[in-house]
Amino acid sequence: MTPDRADDPSGPDGADPAADWAATRAWVAAALSPGEHIEAVTRLRGGWTSRMRRLEIAGPDGRRALVLRSFVKPFYLRHADGLLRREADVLRLLEATAVPAAGLVAVDATARHCDHPSLLMTLLPGTVRTDDAGAADRAALLARQLADVHRLPVPAAARPRAYEAWTSAERVRPPADTRRPGLWERAVDVIRRDPPAHRSCFLHRDFHPGNVLFTGGGAGLRISGVVDWVETSWGPADLDVAHCSSALALLHGVPAGMCFADRYAAAGGALAEDRADHLYWRLLDALAFAPDAEKVAVPWRELGRTDLTPEVLTGRLEEYLEALFDRYG
Repeated sequence: MTPDRADDPSGPDGADPAADWAATRAWVAAALSPGEHIEAVTRLRGGWTSRMRRLEIAGPDGRRALVLRSFVKPFYLRHADGLLRREADVLRLLEATAVPAAGLVAVDATARHCDHPSLLMTLLPGTVRTDDAGAADRAALLARQLADVHRLPVPAAARPRAYEAWTSAERVRPPADTRRPGLWERAVDVIRRDPPAHRSCFLHRDFHPGNVLFTGGGAGLRISGVVDWVETSWGPADLDVAHCSSALALLHGVPAGMCFADRYAAAGGALAEDRADHLYWRLLDALAFAPDAEKVAVPWRELGRTDLTPEVLTGRLEEYLEALFDRYG
């Protein structure tokens, strides 16, 4: 997720003036246990699609924290019903699994009671970590976690929607100042075909370092939460692996992105046996970041990665495309 700057009403200290969520606040209050009340509200960074708030709850049994997701942008308002209902269904499904996901508290996908379509969930421990130090250790845990997600047994009636591609050969926009137009044309040609035959499984669909929380360090490093399940889909494992690989290449450099599929396979994950098929999924995801990957860069820079300028990210994206052809082309 990336920050929702244009629509966020929070003040400079992150406090929410609550000017436009009185109905939502009343809805939250009605979902709390007897005697509980909202004591404090803080904006959470990282909501490209949503406005995210952390709610401090106090009551007779002590304190706890919840997270409120509200859709406010016109595009996401139009799709809020499907997105929030899907996330609510997924959170219910994951309750009985070992996947560290938030617990669903309440959902109002059509804003029947709220100012905006909203979902209320428990707060998970841990933090998003984007620094280069320790990235390899975190990537190994990411690969194991993703393999576990893909192995979840999901009854046919509970399966999410089929995956949707986030770009196509007709929609790809190479960087305007690229010195390697041939590389982009070659990459686009690879996805100018029908999707390869594949075995489908349960996909997070937006699995990357920005949607995973960590606690501890060294031998005690652990994944404490996987968040943002609104895009959950049914499709090829290669596509989830491709998305995390692209993000790692942009965040930590091309070698980090190229290693992730190997880590996933070592964790017991199964990928397409045909190299051309795997290349298709990798490029289908990578090309969706064109032309400048700025959408993912904004939250990373807010977390301290000011080195990730548009120029750096564009360069890494092109280097990643070349590396994919060198290995799988």
